[in-house]
Amino acid sequence: MVQMGTGSPRGPAVGLSPLEVFVVGWRHRTLIDRLTRREIAAKYRGAILGPLWSLLTPLMMLAVYTFLFSVVFQSRWGTGGGGRGEFALLFFSGMIIFTIFSEPVMRAPTLMLENVSYIKKVVFPLEILPWACLGVALFNGGVSFLVLAVFYLLVFGLPPLTALLLPLVLLPLCLATLGVTWFLASVGVFLRDVRQLVGAVTTALMFLSPIFYPVTAVPESYRWLLYVNPLTITLEASKDVLFWGHVPDPALWAADLLVGWLMAWLGYAWFMKTRKAFADVV
Repeated sequence: MVQMGTGSPRGPAVGLSPLEVFVVGWRHRTLIDRLTRREIAAKYRGAILGPLWSLLTPLMMLAVYTFLFSVVFQSRWGTGGGGRGEFALLFFSGMIIFTIFSEPVMRAPTLMLENVSYIKKVVFPLEILPWACLGVALFNGGVSFLVLAVFYLLVFGLPPLTALLLPLVLLPLCLATLGVTWFLASVGVFLRDVRQLVGAVTTALMFLSPIFYPVTAVPESYRWLLYVNPLTITLEASKDVLFWGHVPDPALWAADLLVGWLMAWLGYAWFMKTRKAFADVV
């Protein structure tokens, strides 16, 4: 049985300092872990292969990407080298990171509506639900990265030591994802049409990200469109550490972390200020 936190469904007295973004995750870490595990188990409940699908799905997707881009389109990333599977692995790594962002964001507008019982009947820290969504996305992303690692060994051999920096590279994106999820989870309670808008914007972000192409393929006069996208810096840095063996620019990473933290704090503050009205609307 899940142990409930303290507070009121109409808004507990909590701090709204920038550090609260981390404090709330640490304070309810056990409950977040249980919710994440429950959601992962529920996703595969009733399936014959069960959790094995979390491994088979990225395997099938990687096989499709490899055939499509290395055989049909014979695509190259523009590095001047690499085998037939290089583009597929680069593309697959980008899609993993994009999915870590898009899964919680796409679910956010209906997140509170899926948990009405927590709002009306149970004393529950609603602010941890986006944390659980991110946890599920990170689990799926982790399994996909394991698949990527196996095929990376086959195509490139041992990865560079800079691959150990991947968790740090993902940290700014995870914070930004939390902020957007908190914000959309609140807005979705009051504006039900936001789900359709989020779907369209998320698709646009995917094509405006260096997933299908390198940043250098975009004319300089239009590159600013890519850097408005919060995914771009993380995607570029992930390729640096996973494929090229480069350490990301510390100043650029620090700036990205600051922006991600600011987005998380603003999203959290908005959520906590507006949650008082959730019970009246749902």
